[in-house]
Amino acid sequence: MEEHELVKRSQKGDEEAFRQLVEKYKSRVFNMALSITRNPETADDIAQESFIKAYFGLPRFKFKSSFGTWLYRITMNLIKDHLRKKERMPKLSIEEVKEKPFDQEDEVKKREDEKTQEERREFVRRFIRILPEKHQVILTLRDIHEFSYEEISQVLKISPGTVDSRLHRARRMLHKKIEPYLRRRV
Repeated sequence: MEEHELVKRSQKGDEEAFRQLVEKYKSRVFNMALSITRNPETADDIAQESFIKAYFGLPRFKFKSSFGTWLYRITMNLIKDHLRKKERMPKLSIEEVKEKPFDQEDEVKKREDEKTQEERREFVRRFIRILPEKHQVILTLRDIHEFSYEEISQVLKISPGTVDSRLHRARRMLHKKIEPYLRRRV
């Protein structure tokens, strides 16, 4: 069933339709929260609260954006509320992405490659964590969760031009922070 129809049916009280929406978005909402909070329990709480707010907010949903974008906006607002309550900077993690090898690799080489990749991810994570919150969030949404500029614009309630400039600035800041360390490692 098409998402638009699932939302319409959910607005009329069809719990099965809403369950299908939850199934479709639950991992993405959880991963977004986990990327920023770095705490699985907190991410799970935020994801659950996002769906509860979405359920009770359905009567006000007017299809001005996609359901997913609307849900991500709810999630981002809950994440921001959580961070304000904690009065600390968020720490981002880059999602673990396991790539399947194209050919059969020797198991030892495969483990070494995975270890090297994880070291690189952790290296980048450390530098993302010291960026200002708005830059951490924009990098997470675009480069980790692969949101489009339009989706980010709607989730963060900023113009696509602001998304572009903020993303450019965040990447430039990250590059400046990492570059001296890269030169030392070579």
